Amino acid sequence: MKKILFVCTGNSVRSQIAEGIGRNLADGRFEVRSAGLAPMGIHPRAVKTMKDIGIDITANDSTFLDQSLLRWADYVVILCSEARGKIPPLPPGVRLVNWDIKNPDKLYFSEEERDRGFAAVRDEIKERIEEFFEDIE
Repeated sequence: MKKILFVCTGNSVRSQIAEGIGRNLADGRFEVRSAGLAPMGIHPRAVKTMKDIGIDITANDSTFLDQSLLRWADYVVILCSEARGKIPPLPPGVRLVNWDIKNPDKLYFSEEERDRGFAAVRDEIKERIEEFFEDIE
């Protein structure tokens, strides 16, 4: 079973969304986790946008990226440009994948725009994960 680690800076929005969607789509084919360089806790809007599609991520942890997680993974998917170049060296055989997903918490100003922004990021991540799972299977 292939192991996929989703990484972003705070492990609060993008990587949490990716972990929730990844687990939901894994169907026993993959193990999925997430981590961050400076974990900040799960963003309430990330929880809400996932509940909107029937996925509960309230039990997820905001986890610090360390060597044990990197050794665990077959694939490390970096979800933000801020984390690129800052992650520790990968162990031999671990494949790195870079996605540049914008942080919805910093793009929008009104509450309504933020909600739409979180949903758009969620949908983009879901689409990328579906394609990624297909590619690595």
